[in-house]
Parts: sequence; structure tokens; C-alpha cells
Amino acid sequence: MNTQTTYLASKPHYEILDGLRGVAAVMVIVFHLLEAHSGGSHLNQIINHGYLAVDFFFMLSGFVIGYAYDDRWNRMSVGTFFKRRLVRLQPMVIMGSIVGAAFFYFQKAPCFPAIADTPVSTVLLVMLLGCTLLPLPLKWDIRGWTEMHPLNGPAWSLYYEYIGNILYALFVRKFNKVALTILVVTAGCFTVYRCLTAPTGDIVGGWALNWEQQYVGMVRLMYPFFGGLLLSRLGWLIRTRKRAFWWCSLMVVVVLSIPRIGGEDGYWMNGLYEAFCIICIFPIIVSMGAGGKVTGKRSVAVCKFLGDISYPIYITHYPLIYTYTAWACNHNATIVEGLPYMILAFIGSFVVAYASLKLYDEPVRKWLTDRFLKRKKA
Repeated sequence: MNTQTTYLASKPHYEILDGLRGVAAVMVIVFHLLEAHSGGSHLNQIINHGYLAVDFFFMLSGFVIGYAYDDRWNRMSVGTFFKRRLVRLQPMVIMGSIVGAAFFYFQKAPCFPAIADTPVSTVLLVMLLGCTLLPLPLKWDIRGWTEMHPLNGPAWSLYYEYIGNILYALFVRKFNKVALTILVVTAGCFTVYRCLTAPTGDIVGGWALNWEQQYVGMVRLMYPFFGGLLLSRLGWLIRTRKRAFWWCSLMVVVVLSIPRIGGEDGYWMNGLYEAFCIICIFPIIVSMGAGGKVTGKRSVAVCKFLGDISYPIYITHYPLIYTYTAWACNHNATIVEGLPYMILAFIGSFVVAYASLKLYDEPVRKWLTDRFLKRKKA
């Protein structure tokens, strides 16, 4: 018996899209660090729209899923698709939960009121449940922030990522372009409505296990994920010959950094901006990234590094953010006072992510691929 090459080996990646995922992940870290000094209000946030990176991630995922799998269903079962996605995503979900548990008791602060009264046994149980990515009800909120993944908040977006993958594999992959367009347009209407009518004028939400938050999470998933899929099927790419990655990166940074629009008297203005970004700007960026070419060794190296580190850093950085937020809360620190510690948390996020990638994620995924995704022939 000879082991053959990996079954349905992955197609080559869009290098620029990989790099853009990393750029957005870095912006998320900066957003979360500065959020510790916002007083709980996005009106005071400096990198104001960093949370839109999640919606951008969903669009990237939908596009890449369509590119990678749409033409494989005559050779691939639904079960194989799910195994491939689990191998790709689940190991780092587990690592994120473990890192979250390891840092948990370093985060005691008034802003995390439940930590001080949480026994170690409960933390370990929540960690094990977190490894499954199952959403936890509010009675298991061991932090006090109503998160359904209280050890590692950003895991909520992976929960919806899995929902998008399930919907694609079971139903949406069978849609023709007309049916998919109808789905995307309908989802876009829900996105616009939510942005314009949200109580705080933004599309933030999705991380708690209640009806309101689950609705917001589904709204945030449906348009960008299946809009990305439609974009892939239509092949609407913007051909950019020079510096495509750098121009697209600049667009991502600007979109996520724009100051709050409208203030307390004009929430709808900010909602309109966010709807415009999700509905129009993000598809343009993805089209430019997919249609562009990486030239030059430096650009290739940057895209590869950012692409490799993007998922690990996104799913492991938040325990360090919790820890910094607790420090800032305990010391009532200003941004200037906290700057050295913010830099330390920023660098630490890269160290934890890179170590997780090289020492854990890549070896584990290789073993799982060899064990479950390779077939043998006589």
C-alpha cells in the first residue's frame, strides 16, 4: 500500500488575499488594544471601525471557499468537505481556548466582575467546551461580558464561519447564479437595515447566545460570506498590475480606521458608512486582491508571512487583550501611560501566534491530513 498525495489537494492560494487577511488581523489587534481606553463606547474609539474586519474576513472566506471547492463536488463528498474544514480551522480553535484559560486569572479587574469568583474547575470545564466551539449560554459567562466564548471572545466569528460552511455544503453550493444572487441581494437588504436601525449606529454584535445577538451574527455572516461566493462564481476581478497588495492594504487600513461618523445625533450616518463598506467597498478590495499579482520578493514574503500568521494571531490574541484591558482598568491608565504595555501585548500576540503556528498548528494539521484526508491505493 502506497500513500498517495493528499486527496483533492488545495489549489494555489491567492497570495494577495492571504496577505490582506493578515493586514485586517493586525488592525483587529490595534483596535482591541485601543478599545481598552474607549470607556466602553465606540464613539470614543480611535481605530473606530476595526470590528468591520470580521465582515471582511467573511467575504474573503466566501470567495476562497467558492474558488477552492465549487468545481470539486463531483469528486468530493460533503463529509470530506467538512473534514477538510475541521482540519484547517479546529486545531487553532482548541489552542485559542487553552491560551484563554492560561491567561484567565491574570485578568482580574472591575471590568471583568465574574473572574474573582470563578473556581479553577469551572475555568477548565469552559476551556474544554470552548475547544468544541459550542456556544455557551449566559449562565456559563465566567467573565461578565455576556460572551458565548468567555475565554476567547473572537471565537464567536469562527462559530459563524462554521455555519456559513455548513450552509454552503448542504444547500448553497447547489444554487445557480440567479438563486445565489437573490440570496445575496436579500442578505444585503438585511445588512443595510441593521446598519441604519441599530441602536448605536453600527453592526457590532454576534458574540452572545441570545436571540438579538444571534440575529446580528447571522446578518453579519450572510451577505459577505455568500457575496464573496457569488463574486468568485461571477469572476468579477479587477486587474491591477502594480502594487496591488499595497493599494488593497491601504484601503483596508483606511476603511477600518475612519473616525466615527455622525456622533450621538446621527447614528444613521455611521450605519450608512458601514453598510457602504460591507456592500460595496469590501467586494472591490477582494476583486482587486484576487485580480492583482504579487511582484517582488519583499511583497511575496510579506504576503506569505501575513497569510500564515493571520488566523493564528486572530484566534489567540484576545487573551492578551483581556490582560492588558484588566491592567488599564486596575490602574485607570491613559493611552500614553499604557503605550509600553500595548506594544508588549502587540508583540506578544505575534510571538504566541507564531509559536502556535510552527510548534502546534502546522504539525497537527499535517498529521490530521495524513490520517484523515489521504487515501491509499494498492
